[in-house]
Amino acid sequence: MLARLLAGAGSAGTSLKVLTQAGVIRPYSPLVLARLARVLRQWGTSPAGGFASLAAREPDAVGVIDELGSLTWGELHERSNALARGLREMGVREGDGVAIMCRNHRGFLEATIAAGKLGADSLYLNTAFAGPQLVEVLDRDKPTALIYDEEFTGLVEKGSVEHRVLAWTDSDDTGDADGVATIEAIVAKHDRSDLTPPSRNGRIVILTSGTTGTPKGAPRSEAGVDAAVSLLSAMPLKHGWRTHVAAPLFHTWGFGHMALGMLLGSTLVLRRTFDPEACLEVVQDEECKTIVVIPVMLQRILALPEETLQRYDISRVEVVASSGSALPGDLALTWMDRFGDNLYSTYGSTEVAYASVAGPRDLREAPGSAGHPPYATVVKILDEDGQEVSAGTSGRIFVGNGLLFDGYTGGGSKEVVDGLMSTGDVGRFGDDGRLYVEGRDDEMIVSGGENVFPQEVEDCIARHDAVDEVAAIGVDDDDFGKRLRAFVVLNDGASLDADSVKDWVKQNLARYKVPRDVVFLDELPRNATGKVLKRDLAKDEEDQDASQGGNQDDEGDA
Repeated sequence: MLARLLAGAGSAGTSLKVLTQAGVIRPYSPLVLARLARVLRQWGTSPAGGFASLAAREPDAVGVIDELGSLTWGELHERSNALARGLREMGVREGDGVAIMCRNHRGFLEATIAAGKLGADSLYLNTAFAGPQLVEVLDRDKPTALIYDEEFTGLVEKGSVEHRVLAWTDSDDTGDADGVATIEAIVAKHDRSDLTPPSRNGRIVILTSGTTGTPKGAPRSEAGVDAAVSLLSAMPLKHGWRTHVAAPLFHTWGFGHMALGMLLGSTLVLRRTFDPEACLEVVQDEECKTIVVIPVMLQRILALPEETLQRYDISRVEVVASSGSALPGDLALTWMDRFGDNLYSTYGSTEVAYASVAGPRDLREAPGSAGHPPYATVVKILDEDGQEVSAGTSGRIFVGNGLLFDGYTGGGSKEVVDGLMSTGDVGRFGDDGRLYVEGRDDEMIVSGGENVFPQEVEDCIARHDAVDEVAAIGVDDDDFGKRLRAFVVLNDGASLDADSVKDWVKQNLARYKVPRDVVFLDELPRNATGKVLKRDLAKDEEDQDASQGGNQDDEGDA
């Protein structure tokens, strides 16, 4: 059993030490070990196998807590068996795609596990997508079934998907809603006994934000134990902790901790939306020891009034795991000064997963750093010719680990050099051995943990009848890290205000792509070849603040 558990890990000795410290290596009865061996042999380490192993190890332990209550690992296993049978009855087969558009609740897990038990691929849809984006993704990837929350009915109704299932309904009715089957109704009608494993393991497909309006699907390889060992070597997570996953589960970071929980047996505490005070309350009441966040969530918590912060005791928390974007300014120090040295910031991307981790010591000594690559992870800084540069020299960041993606579902991939994949970022290693990320090697910005490309927003605004031309640049934002500033030139005689521009973008793109503000100009600065000089726009940023056409919005949930 131990040999099976350690299969694929870079060093059995290091893996044994890390897994023992995390409480994964622990005594089990011969009967439990036999069940575990059978589950791993049949299902592997996919979500179907990982959660089935928890049902074999600790069937009566509480596995998931959400607004509906709690489920044990055994109950989750049985419910996903029934859901898988229902999906198969609908026509879902091995190799098919199951699109999942759910917030953080049990339905996300049940849908993921059920798809895996059928050998189907899980395609995770961003809950902030606008209708046109959603339709484009569904038309490209052609999933056989779509599992979604009732609140997204208006968005998904234009998508061409044959079979639909409601994961979360806003009423207490557990039957079919508006002619669409619900997970609860399917589970109630179908056998909960174990299924026969498929001949293939389903893939996990997480979407990027996309450079032209259509997000790319980034399939993940099945994570082996070495991937978990890598993160556990840098974060002191322990078996059986309660973990509040506040980051969206469809996001690489939130999903990663759901997957890590399969090994650790973490109780996953979920809430459908993020509210800063509600986050503190659930962490306190559920006695969580881990919080999984994106940086903007930390900012929103710290922005609460002091009397509100004092109302909640989260001193049990030992790890606050942050990723999705850089920690802006002194956020790390402010957080740790207020809540203790429990913050761990992970740098990575959708395509490479993780690259480095900055722990409390790193964040105290070098708040602007991304820390160090964890165990079994290689990070190199390469020049334009693919040659490694010396410490202190900036270059392109390339990463090698056990979770590099397999290439986009629509074709293409990230650049790979000697087995290392580009993150698309520029950075350097400092004399202290830490990685420092200096920015994108293109114009992409990260807003509230989401990738945003100015070109997509420019194209959207340009389609407005009143607009002649437009350019957008990234600007600093206290709440979201970065937001876009749009510079708009109107057609002669046309009339348009900043709020109308924002509303136009909001109707066509995700909320996090709406510009923070809009500046109206008579013309855009261009060079002799007609290219817009964005550096000139950025240079005059402070002067333009006085004449901007709109102020920062709060664009919904993080």
